[in-house]
Amino acid sequence: MQNEPISAALIHGSPARRVLALANQKGGVGKTTTAINLGTALAAIGEQVLIIDLDPQGNASTGLGIDRKSRRRSTYDVLIREASLRDAIHETAVPRLHIVPSTMDVSGLELEIAHERDRAYRRRDALTALDPASAGVPYSYVLVDCPPSLNLVTVNAMAAANAILVPLQCEFFALEGLSQLLKTVEQVKATLNPDLTIHGIVLTMYDARNNLAGQVVADVRQFMGEKVYETVIPRNVRVSEAPSYGKPVLLYDLKCNGSQAYLRLASEIIQREKSLRAA
Repeated sequence: MQNEPISAALIHGSPARRVLALANQKGGVGKTTTAINLGTALAAIGEQVLIIDLDPQGNASTGLGIDRKSRRRSTYDVLIREASLRDAIHETAVPRLHIVPSTMDVSGLELEIAHERDRAYRRRDALTALDPASAGVPYSYVLVDCPPSLNLVTVNAMAAANAILVPLQCEFFALEGLSQLLKTVEQVKATLNPDLTIHGIVLTMYDARNNLAGQVVADVRQFMGEKVYETVIPRNVRVSEAPSYGKPVLLYDLKCNGSQAYLRLASEIIQREKSLRAA
């Protein structure tokens, strides 16, 4: 990791690190897009952010401009204990935003560690190195981009996380998939991480011209209540184009609807965090 200058005030005065796992077993719901752009938005308003890419496809890494050839250390190396998490961190073009990239090796990880007794805690143990109190690393938010399945890698992320952030596409089967995810979260709480909570559900790919999308929003809000963020991420061409340039949409087109929505989501998450700490 190439260290950027970090003031003593940031190291010792930053808020406690919050680890949010972005999870949904259904692919194509905007999970990685949300990880990239939420991380960028949080960094843009002053937070120190680390994204941990756990998806074997490595799309979060690509979307932040991390070339595959430069991924000498990845989440795979961390999970098999051949590298520390700190050694695998890469800078990005976004100030205050770093990433631990992923490679296709992660796809075989489940078989490699399936018989090890601590298999569900590998990610949690690696994250202890990022505790600001013990390591002097000033991340206030760690966003874990999970693979689109409820496999051992996702369970690792849930074991490490303070809370789950669920991107949910505005489509017909949204609630059906959400129910399955909530059951998995309850199982992880019961066996691995009793403090795990649902931080919130962000509705993605909303198309105001589609009557069904509006009905999905209403149904999810009725089912999950205040757990659903007020911010809704619209379907936006600029958001879709940005990853092909290795950029988050906030760098690609700050003024587009998608960028503005992610800035609002970041502000809402910070406000929710303040409310949780005050409770």
